[in-house]
Amino acid sequence: MPEGNAPLIVGVTRETFAGEHRVSITPGDLGSLKKAGIEVLVEPGAGASAGFLDEAYVEQGAEIAADRDDVFSRANVIVQVRALGANSDAGGDDVAKLREGQCLIASCDPLSAPDAFGDVAARKATAFALELVPRITRAQSMDVLSSMATIAGYKAVLMAASELPRMFPMMMTAAGTVTPARVFIVGAGVAGLQAIATARRLGAVVRAYDVRPAVKEQVESLGGKFVEMELEAGESETAGGYAKEMDEEFYRRQREMMTKVIAESDVVITTAAIPGRQSPILVTAEMVSGMAPGSVIVDLAAERGGNCEPTEADKTVVTGGVTILGPTNAPATVPYHASQMFSRNMATFLLNMIKDGQLVFDTEDEIIRDTMVTRDGEIVNARIRDLLKLEPLKTEPAETETAADSTEANETEDDK
Repeated sequence: MPEGNAPLIVGVTRETFAGEHRVSITPGDLGSLKKAGIEVLVEPGAGASAGFLDEAYVEQGAEIAADRDDVFSRANVIVQVRALGANSDAGGDDVAKLREGQCLIASCDPLSAPDAFGDVAARKATAFALELVPRITRAQSMDVLSSMATIAGYKAVLMAASELPRMFPMMMTAAGTVTPARVFIVGAGVAGLQAIATARRLGAVVRAYDVRPAVKEQVESLGGKFVEMELEAGESETAGGYAKEMDEEFYRRQREMMTKVIAESDVVITTAAIPGRQSPILVTAEMVSGMAPGSVIVDLAAERGGNCEPTEADKTVVTGGVTILGPTNAPATVPYHASQMFSRNMATFLLNMIKDGQLVFDTEDEIIRDTMVTRDGEIVNARIRDLLKLEPLKTEPAETETAADSTEANETEDDK
């Protein structure tokens, strides 16, 4: 942290994960940071891929650094879209640049890659994983998982429309009536609801299913039809209102009952990603074979194995005439608005820790406590310590349900 009365410097770096075009802070949020006494140092070209040029940052009061090393050497806080486990290929290079007392805030994929934090702790840097933001009202404006799921749900429908050899809306033409496309959304979480809304705007007939009966009203409010399946969901919701992971027997019976609906659909969009775990198979190869040639499946859970059995991450698979898309980073394909949303979440999260122009780690604040993974050479997050099989710290607080922990059994990891 800065010495004496020196201003706090936040460093914005260019993303190094392959195909990542977002930026962690956009020029539009520099005003609020500057008002809080924060100076912003930006790596050259950090926002260019998202449509934010260096000149726009300078106009809003930021300084353009000499290079990436300059950002790491001068900034007290490093903010990134992807770091550590969320940037497994190149994230390690940045860890080597961290110094004692420096702070890193980013999406880090902590539940899948807890080992990555060992090196950060060894450098005595403080790391925050944005996927661990708790599901409380006060933290909604910081929830990057939900923000990015909104983008993913929207883009999934556009991907499907581009691949489908038919139009979405019903049309009355001189050549006769064109019937509307039939779209089935598996999961009515943030991504699923946005997919429903987007498909309806394009004129499709939309049906949706979720293990949580309570979301029926939300589906219908967007113009979709809720598919009711006679399954005993039991305790299908967490305390925060999100779908729990169910057992394999439940998923088996669910797949059996979805077979008919999927066979009748032109487009299927699946959204069940479980943070830190393999995605459940909801659409089997046999179910795919029952779809008409030309049908399209977009599997938003592809990064963790996929909900559709034939899915391959970041590949287009064609089987029996059915096209299956497995995007793993859909938000990065809409980098301008995805960056704006991520930036607003990031700026709000950062400002929550600023007191009199300096960072204050108040661990009585559950947002700070639950997202902090390393501090003073230790891994301090209870859940990450448990994953690493480390002994609990004596001062560990009670566990709080988080965005990454809420297993939306039919929603994308709101963190993509």
